[in-house]
Amino acid sequence: MGRKKIDIDWNIVDEKLSHFCEGTEIAEHLGISFDTLNRRVKQEYNLDFADYKAQKRAKGEMILRELQLKSAKEGNVTMQIWLGKQYLNQIDKAETKHSGKISINPKEWVE
Repeated sequence: MGRKKIDIDWNIVDEKLSHFCEGTEIAEHLGISFDTLNRRVKQEYNLDFADYKAQKRAKGEMILRELQLKSAKEGNVTMQIWLGKQYLNQIDKAETKHSGKISINPKEWVE
């Protein structure tokens, strides 16, 4: 006779993953080992933990992206600039080109 199977609240696991928590943190929160969590993901969903985590994390990324865009639409200029740099390849540095010759006379440096 084996051990009693530990109940895992998958809603908590999913929420924590969508909030960018790591598997070890979630296991600690649930009072189980990461190995147990990893094994149970494989049993319940037939996925490696990394694949399961990627699926749930994508939801959090989508929510965060939507919040950022909402903030930008509401006039947050900093967010508008940041999103422009991330997605539109916009930059804020000016590039200066010099096409002439530069000469330096060390004798001019002497007082």
